[in-house]
Amino acid sequence: MAFSSSIPFGNGGGIPRAAVPVLAWSGFRDTLLGAAVAGWRLLAYFAAPETNDRPRLWAILGRDATGELTAVATDPAGDHFPSLAPEWPQAAGFEREIAEQWGLCPEGHPWFKPLRFQGSWRHGHDAWGRNPELPILPGVTDFYQVRGDGVHEVAVGPVHAGIIEPGHFRFQCHGEEILHLEIALGYQHRGVERALLGGPTLRTPHLLETVAGDTTIGHLTAYGLAMAGLTGVAAPPRAQVLAAIALELERLANHVGDLGMLGNDIGFLPTASYCGRLRGDFLNLTAVLCGNRFGRNLLRPAGVLFDLDDGHLAEVRDRLDAAFADVTTAVGLLWETPTVAARFENTGTLDPAVCRDLGMVGVAARASGIVRDVRHDFPAGAWTGCERITPATATTGDVQARAWVRWLEVQESVRLIRAWLDRLPEGPVLAAPGTPAPDHLAVGLAEGWRGEVVHVALTGADGRFSRYKVVDPSFRNWHGLAVAMRGQAISDFPLCNKSFNLSYCGHDL
Repeated sequence: MAFSSSIPFGNGGGIPRAAVPVLAWSGFRDTLLGAAVAGWRLLAYFAAPETNDRPRLWAILGRDATGELTAVATDPAGDHFPSLAPEWPQAAGFEREIAEQWGLCPEGHPWFKPLRFQGSWRHGHDAWGRNPELPILPGVTDFYQVRGDGVHEVAVGPVHAGIIEPGHFRFQCHGEEILHLEIALGYQHRGVERALLGGPTLRTPHLLETVAGDTTIGHLTAYGLAMAGLTGVAAPPRAQVLAAIALELERLANHVGDLGMLGNDIGFLPTASYCGRLRGDFLNLTAVLCGNRFGRNLLRPAGVLFDLDDGHLAEVRDRLDAAFADVTTAVGLLWETPTVAARFENTGTLDPAVCRDLGMVGVAARASGIVRDVRHDFPAGAWTGCERITPATATTGDVQARAWVRWLEVQESVRLIRAWLDRLPEGPVLAAPGTPAPDHLAVGLAEGWRGEVVHVALTGADGRFSRYKVVDPSFRNWHGLAVAMRGQAISDFPLCNKSFNLSYCGHDL
């Protein structure tokens, strides 16, 4: 490696905190920018308390081509540090979060404003890392404005029609054309990362199951790998496969539901009606695994809490085949109908260069030709066996591409589950849990159905979490939606928004 960082490790690996180089700012900056040139991505960038509770900046890097992870740190001088965002845009959102949580100002940031807690800065908010009693006030901020003849502003939310989480969208429009969209979040903030401090405890899995409720398995998969890096205890092979089946069922349920809702947003009811029911069929398959449709209480760091006997294995296989046959018919209508193509194609197009600059992940990135999938790039558990995947991609970056990538992934998930059911290893499903190593760092990655889920655990001298950082894929991709809407008709926003289908609560940790 041509730059100064910790010894590379893999997904589900851990290293002593002392092995992470703590560099002066110039060396830290040069290391990160050199890493970017060498093909590394910024997976997480956050602050954590160090000596005398002063915050230390930690950067976790990943290299897709080799499946390596590494880390580097720096101690900022005072309450300011130079922004990396002008040279490495992937850092922009992380720096806004650091400022919000710790009161550290990234000087030279190109768009320095709150990420979640709008309004609280102007009233002296000093971050939960230092004063957790100060109020959190989302939604009060100075929005970017476009002025000129015929320009008008449209404000949507945070309260929306139907059953949907709160988020605010501020459009600057000229006629029907969107010139700029600003997305204000924070209404779903629950203090999850703060609540994880001092863990792991019996509460920890339950907290992580609700980071984003539709990604229960994705987040617990990443948590289990991070814990394996801290304890050295991996789940047994049979448990790894059962967990992988649950992850793919979660992907199936959400992708099928999204394909139906995309049909609903353009008034194409055949696919919408069928996929609404079929989403429930895949959720019910997850309930066969553990009794809960969202996979609650299934995964734990050292394995799974439920096993499948031969009768349940046969039931899962038969119900999977029946549901997939119906999905094939329902989704096939999308590709055969010219009016669907007319609404999907060239709507909400996202350029590949924007995806790379923003560090976007998941379906949104792969639909723009970015080959990026944790299951392929950072395989762990069942993914290190024979059932390797080729990431599903498209090239046009529009609603059509995001729908098509979902359909390709539905087919791949069914193939994977069938293969695992045919070759499910024998043996136990739960190992004796280990004790987290003191003063360690560990990273767990999972490919949730929206994209890359990152969990970073730092332990103190007592082996307890001194910091636990969660990066949900929505954290990276919300700004991509805002960029994709530029130049689009405002009436296309519901369709574009659904084609990304990002999580509010996953962002608002």
